[in-house]
Amino acid sequence: MIVSKRMTANPTTITSAMTIVDALQIMRSNKFRRLPVVDNGKLVGIVTDRDLREVSASPATSLSVFELNYLLAKMQVKDIMTRKVLTISADATVEEAALLMYNNKIGGLIAVDANQAVVGILTETDIFKAFVDAMGLPQGKTRLSLIVPDRLGVINDISGVFKEQGVSIGSFVSFPAEDGQYEVVIRAEINDVKTLTDRLAALGYPVQHVAQIG
Repeated sequence: MIVSKRMTANPTTITSAMTIVDALQIMRSNKFRRLPVVDNGKLVGIVTDRDLREVSASPATSLSVFELNYLLAKMQVKDIMTRKVLTISADATVEEAALLMYNNKIGGLIAVDANQAVVGILTETDIFKAFVDAMGLPQGKTRLSLIVPDRLGVINDISGVFKEQGVSIGSFVSFPAEDGQYEVVIRAEINDVKTLTDRLAALGYPVQHVAQIG
């Protein structure tokens, strides 16, 4: 999966000279959580809903509402934006993006081209959607999970049983398990679950769990 296929392309951007009030209005009206800041066609920063909340009116402030609104009307995006922005290429994989977001504990990435022009935004929601699609959840189907050893030929053995039974695999995902083994999760349209699981068990791959999804 490539970032360009999952991101929101041509996102709304703002300039560093825009006022905080105007930026806040754009964010609230469109229910955005982040806005790339672009000057002269290049990314120079980012503003998040948290940044704007922190400078908005608060019961804890010693200023009156009128005084605070006056200050906000004069403040510009450049006064509060984050200038060091984590970015990713639109040609990168979604896996790379997910790892970058996970390691840095952020909810979104700005996708840029070679000239640092903003071409898209990839958010945690896009990552969740990619995971859902990769797992084949929208199509429902039967879910099988197996614990298998880390050795050559395991995937060939398992897929061979599905081929033998005339069953097409919709999705096939593996996750590290305990003791150096792997949990394999398969989704497929299976008419005769018992026959298929019995064949897998006979080859040394007993199915741990069966569920009908969707």
